[in-house]
Amino acid sequence: MVNYRIWGAIVVMAFFSTNVALAADERINGLIDGALSRVTETRHHLHANPELSNREFETAALVERQLREFGFEDVRTGIAHTGVVGILRGGQPGPVIAVRADMDALPVTEDTDLPFRSTKRTMFKEQEVGVMHACGHDIHTAVLLGVAEVFAKLQPELPGTVVFIFQPAEEGPPQGEDGGAPMMLAEGVFEDPTPEAVFGMHTYAAMEVGKIGYTSGGALAAVDHFYLTLKGKQAHGAAPHLSVDPIVLGSQVVMALQTIRSRNLSPLEPSVVTVGLMRGGTRFNIIPETVYMEGTVRTYADDVQNQVELRMRQILDGLTLAAGGSYELEYDRITPATINDPALTARMVPSLQRAAGESNVNAMDPWMAGEDFAFFANEVPGFYFRLGTLLPGTESGGHHSPTFRADDAALAVGMRAMAFTMWDYLSGSAR
Repeated sequence: MVNYRIWGAIVVMAFFSTNVALAADERINGLIDGALSRVTETRHHLHANPELSNREFETAALVERQLREFGFEDVRTGIAHTGVVGILRGGQPGPVIAVRADMDALPVTEDTDLPFRSTKRTMFKEQEVGVMHACGHDIHTAVLLGVAEVFAKLQPELPGTVVFIFQPAEEGPPQGEDGGAPMMLAEGVFEDPTPEAVFGMHTYAAMEVGKIGYTSGGALAAVDHFYLTLKGKQAHGAAPHLSVDPIVLGSQVVMALQTIRSRNLSPLEPSVVTVGLMRGGTRFNIIPETVYMEGTVRTYADDVQNQVELRMRQILDGLTLAAGGSYELEYDRITPATINDPALTARMVPSLQRAAGESNVNAMDPWMAGEDFAFFANEVPGFYFRLGTLLPGTESGGHHSPTFRADDAALAVGMRAMAFTMWDYLSGSAR
């Protein structure tokens, strides 16, 4: 027999909860609309004034200034050199969460027709280079500042605490320097208060504005960087028999390293072994003494990562022994894989769907790019999604290219997606 009192109470509670959630959505959307002009202006300023890793001085000053203007009472600066953290304590009890945006740009000379394109130049590795936000970090920073402004206005109603992290050196600190997420964690960014979850996002040049992608589990790959010097014996180009030719040896190494992926690893395990730099010689008729190479390895599983490094050393041992040469290898493990916590991902997808529309939110394959958001997500459950930035009818180069472009229309979508996700987690709507 149906207990109509209980059933009626359930219906009333569901109706009340739905109305409360809709009211919160409308309030957030209204505040986003009000903040959008300022956020767009901020994005243009950041894009026109990019700064390289660990050199984000003006960017950090802008972030600090805006957080204080929004009413943040707890703003911490100088973390991991130029990092900024703003802590917003809500007026209602609730959990602590963190959200992160990266601030650094790349040594790329911009080749777009954007009216706010970068013309900045600086020195990088003893060369004069252009500087460009060729990976969308200007979008990330502007969006998170917009969310900070919205949440500050909602502070009396905010159920919990948000740690807003503006991170330097996501692209990697300069050689010989520390920086990025590991340094922020070492300096206590997840202490006082300690979050129970962390959120982040990244622009995606191949996805149209209005669309959002996510991956449950492994989303972005672990990144390794190897430095290799092959040593031989110099001789005249007309007398190769008197040499140990490191150029021939280097050519063999490049080809042999590809057999790691094709013959030593399971074809079902995602991985990449790439030689991106090979340099040797000074003149057309001189066999040089050394060849220098650099490259990257991308993996998702620790055992695969270990096997690649082991096989690389075995291949180098064998090839240099056969040639009569030697080698020096430095193998750095830069970032671990970015793993989206499956349970947290499942909870937050409905928030993204409300923000962008169910048909505009789609699961995506893992990406072999890397992200040091992984360090944060290794400490607490993390959720990291991708934001479409391509305006239909236009073209964009790939990430890290001179023709990369992200449209301003992505700003409002990114703010809604991040604000809805965070608010739902804090209020328990996603539980």
